[in-house]
Amino acid sequence: MQQKSILFNPLDAKHKSKLGAVKVNEQFEIKIQILKDLNPSAIELCISKDGESEVIYPLIDEDNDEDNVDKHYFCYSLDFVVTTPGLYFYNFRVRNENGSFYIGCDDSLNAIWDDGKRFQLTAYETQYSPANWLKGGIMYQILPDRFFDGGQRLKTKTAVVYRNDWGGTPVYKPTVDGKILNNDFFGGNIKGIIKKLPYLKSLGVSCIYLNPIFEAYSNHKYDTGNYLRVDSDFGTEEDLSSLIKKTEKKGMKIILDGVFSHTGDDSIYFNKYARYDSIGAYQSLESPYIDWYQFESHPDVYKSWWGIDVIPHTNKHSKHFTEFICGVEGVLAKWQHKGVAGWRLDVVDELPDCFLDKIAQRVKAIQPDALMLGEVWEDASNKNSYGVRRRYFGGRQLDSVSNYPFKEDIINFVKWGDGKRLAITLSHIINNYPKDALDSLMNILGTHDTVRILTALGEADGAIESRDDRAKAKIKNIDVALEKVKLATVLQYMLPGVPCVYYGDEVGLEGYEDPFNRRCYPWETADNKLPKTHKKLLSFYRALGKIRNANSDILATGDFKLIEANDNLFVFERCFGNEHITVITNASQNPLEYSVAGELTNLLTKKPYTGIVSPISAIVLRKM
Repeated sequence: MQQKSILFNPLDAKHKSKLGAVKVNEQFEIKIQILKDLNPSAIELCISKDGESEVIYPLIDEDNDEDNVDKHYFCYSLDFVVTTPGLYFYNFRVRNENGSFYIGCDDSLNAIWDDGKRFQLTAYETQYSPANWLKGGIMYQILPDRFFDGGQRLKTKTAVVYRNDWGGTPVYKPTVDGKILNNDFFGGNIKGIIKKLPYLKSLGVSCIYLNPIFEAYSNHKYDTGNYLRVDSDFGTEEDLSSLIKKTEKKGMKIILDGVFSHTGDDSIYFNKYARYDSIGAYQSLESPYIDWYQFESHPDVYKSWWGIDVIPHTNKHSKHFTEFICGVEGVLAKWQHKGVAGWRLDVVDELPDCFLDKIAQRVKAIQPDALMLGEVWEDASNKNSYGVRRRYFGGRQLDSVSNYPFKEDIINFVKWGDGKRLAITLSHIINNYPKDALDSLMNILGTHDTVRILTALGEADGAIESRDDRAKAKIKNIDVALEKVKLATVLQYMLPGVPCVYYGDEVGLEGYEDPFNRRCYPWETADNKLPKTHKKLLSFYRALGKIRNANSDILATGDFKLIEANDNLFVFERCFGNEHITVITNASQNPLEYSVAGELTNLLTKKPYTGIVSPISAIVLRKM
């Protein structure tokens, strides 16, 4: 068999002793092996901090160390320390009698000659305590208006639609002037969440993520009207306090959606429609909130989120706005003193570093292990936003992020069987993220911003070309689609990070883009019975929740080891000490034979593993 000319992969502890991102001032070893036939005379590490000049470090020849050297290879190593946080890129230069040659990496982070990309190295500080309470748990995302109606609807707003047809299609057609108002309310509220806490506990939920609950005109509340009030459609501050106390008794925590990149135009701060007893920025240049916004021509021309004029951009460089959000008596402080355990920060890419630093300072000063979770759709370690390289993981900002990269490639694997693409994404995230961030990733399959997972994995029964089509669309291959959801969910629950279930996914809610992905949870009533197939899906989620809770010793912080990734096959281990969980997934339409050493139990069936993986399914194995 032909020998590989180079052996180096940063995800192999034999080559890089500290896997993933590294702490500043913490020594680790880099080790590379070169085929002896190449007659290398020297190897150098060529590394540069993002935007800075390259620095060269010679590696030490370990050829005389018989414990470290394969007989076919020369071995070179370097004890290395990074002294400042940031993003670094590196490759290797090999010298021999023929000159100099460079070694980079392929998509899987294996070393290759010449035309490879440079390896990434993320260096971070430990400025704040991580949110260790999240690791190994299960998150559950709730859009309050659509979860459960707990009664006592106040109906205090004007120019909105209060509906009495729970489960009806959300209003999706624009008004005559082309606006989508999002002003229909079905009645879900905080009291409804309290009543359903036993249900959430049955799923194994440890953290509830609430979409915005502050006063706002819309049903989704991303157009904040008043940061200091719970919206009357959802209840009162006392209701929120009651929810927090009751969740704590059940071993759960609450995190809120922090929407600070914009407010509503119908707000106490902007007050475009004069509904508030305030002098809003829209109304007067003398408004106390005038520097919260960025007017190009007062009052009608101003910067807004994606050009949507009902949600004007806030000025995060305003001292007044920053103090209002991040001050000792600011918005963050008020709600954390109520018992909130952390924040999911909406569109965090649009919060400049100086503002994000202050958010973290306030949040962590009140509660050192509070969660700072950012909405990022790409690899957050090397994200560029508005021409600025972000430093989310430098140690002064985020604990972790929403994990869209895993989501996209889990769906891609389940639909098309591309195990290699999922493996590549995993390798980059594991290599680039700090371990605490990796273990706290918000692993999603669907959110309020994306197509429902069942819809994403199914086939539409008819055309879906128009919004009218998508409003009434149904999945035609429902049984197969439900099995695909189960397969995707096993990956969501077993890969590094924390699964976040979007309300209703566990019972097979369908829906395309907003607002069709925001339908009401289909609670069983005398008039509404879940199909047996959907009840089985719910039972599957509950079983996975029990498995995750019972194996948190491995799943909270256990290492990831890829075993095999090919067409329709993805096999990996989660390892902690001497304990292992092996996950075998089969995305094909045919049964698969796959042998594993030892006598192992399938945790999903509680039966011994037979060596056969059924079509479109997964096996979760552990020695019992």
